[in-house]
Amino acid sequence: MSPPPASTPRILIVDDDHSQRSLLETFLQAHGYATQSAASGEAALQLLRESGYAMIISDVRMPGMTGLETLRRVRQTQPDLPVLLVTAFADIRSAVTAMRDGAVNYLAKPIDLDELLATIRRATHTTAAPAPEAANTTLPASVIAQSPLMAAVIRDVAAIAPSDSRVLITGESGVGKEIVAELIHAWSRRASGPLVTLNCAASPETLLDSELFGHEKNTFPGATAARRGRLEEAAGGTLVLDEVGELPLSLQTKLVRVFNDGAFRRLGSTHDLRSDVRVLATTTRDLEARIAEGKFREDLFYRLNVMEVPIPPLRERPEDVLPLATQFAGQFTKRQTRFSTSVVTALARYRWPGNVRELRNAMERAALLSHGEIILPEHLPAKIAGAATVAGAGESLRLEEIEREAILRTLRKNNFNRTETARELAISRRALTYKLQHLREQGIPIDPPSSE
Repeated sequence: MSPPPASTPRILIVDDDHSQRSLLETFLQAHGYATQSAASGEAALQLLRESGYAMIISDVRMPGMTGLETLRRVRQTQPDLPVLLVTAFADIRSAVTAMRDGAVNYLAKPIDLDELLATIRRATHTTAAPAPEAANTTLPASVIAQSPLMAAVIRDVAAIAPSDSRVLITGESGVGKEIVAELIHAWSRRASGPLVTLNCAASPETLLDSELFGHEKNTFPGATAARRGRLEEAAGGTLVLDEVGELPLSLQTKLVRVFNDGAFRRLGSTHDLRSDVRVLATTTRDLEARIAEGKFREDLFYRLNVMEVPIPPLRERPEDVLPLATQFAGQFTKRQTRFSTSVVTALARYRWPGNVRELRNAMERAALLSHGEIILPEHLPAKIAGAATVAGAGESLRLEEIEREAILRTLRKNNFNRTETARELAISRRALTYKLQHLREQGIPIDPPSSE
């Protein structure tokens, strides 16, 4: 990557976690910003004495000088320098208090990249350059990303793939989390290495332990030979922990050790092993809720969620429905498949609770029943075909007005915090960001009064 021009805003990233610093630097540089990083608050203050910055992004929870103390010390010497705090959800109350000490905002982990960029642009009064397209980031023909939401996901993936940082891929069942994991691996420096997946929900605990860490000969009945686990198999490549929210607590504890010191043991062994592997995790679960229930370790959550890639549900990216349907229908017939007008309407209006997986199944059924010719409503499942008869344009406009008022009301209720607003509205943060941008383009104010 060529050096940024001298006029490029320079951002100081403060975090004791090397993976977090590396990932934020990679992402921000890809979007046109210059960066420098510090591993502690003390180091950050020294850098501030030596050079100038347009903004600071600091973790809250750090050994030694915390992010909150760093903020207070910065305010004493540079009261106008924007400071953005990155906080674990358990620290949000402290972060809100810190807003009174001069922080421009706080972001809860895992970081939402859209919120991060929007906050930086507001604080530095800049519009970041589009992320450059890397040489190895050709999108496979099988991946559909025509909607703004999925196009943004792909841009994020291209920006964070080159780092070795852990990534948490979230989203409803059937949205395509495994496809995103494959893209991150394919666009990383580990692309020539193995891509290994472990389904954390598919096996009982004893077998899952062996699958992940391996076992020695005669460790349990039937173990007639030593066996490598997925961690060893993925050496030099990427390990995907699919549905990590289902991982038993005992194995979560072992994983924390792996992330802390890189060491693990096969079942029945007394010798430590190490494996050079990048870990990606996917989940349909709300891991914060699992932590509150005592079913997921908080320290493991923070180690996995260095960066979050949320995949929007299909109902939030309607532009992708017809291209996906066309692609899937073509996979099940040798003829060029066409859709009737009623089918196109039904596909556009249906809510797709089963997401992309449901659409694929519907197209397989339709292609078979239509014998590869034009697909009619009777070839679709009844609940999908029935969507063609829902509200017309007038009622759709009224629904748009209701949605707008709900967004604005909820945004004000949550003091313009987008994370909480999206959660209350039951939509993804990325979808909320695009809806707010649409309102802004219509001249509707969406920022707190103090930012105007």
